[in-house]
Amino acid sequence: MSTKKPTPPNGAPGASTPPETTTYRINPEVEAKIDAYIKENPKYWAYVQAMPRDRLERTVVLNEVRQIDRQQRMREGIMKRINASPELKQAYETLVKNVPEGQREEVMTQLARQTQRTVARSQGQRQAKGEAVGV
Repeated sequence: MSTKKPTPPNGAPGASTPPETTTYRINPEVEAKIDAYIKENPKYWAYVQAMPRDRLERTVVLNEVRQIDRQQRMREGIMKRINASPELKQAYETLVKNVPEGQREEVMTQLARQTQRTVARSQGQRQAKGEAVGV
């Protein structure tokens, strides 16, 4: 029987302290966004406030599960694209050859995502410059 307490996801602070001593960081920009959303959606805010604590907690967990599922689908899509092209697969395997075996796929998807963002960003900048010149 283990006496270890479960820790919050992503190594959140306060994992080993009782809830009454946990201090949460406050980001003014995020707080402003939340306040604006509440102001624009008073019925939804009233609905959330009326939720029983158990239901509210389960909703938070559901959102985490959805986020993990979304990340997994994205990872699978990226790996499907990599595996569809033997040249691309070989290139990524060369890049991750020194990474421990159990971490290679994760590192490969991280590299592919970063490459995809960089290419999209540079294409967007080229298009913006082309539109400005064409005016």
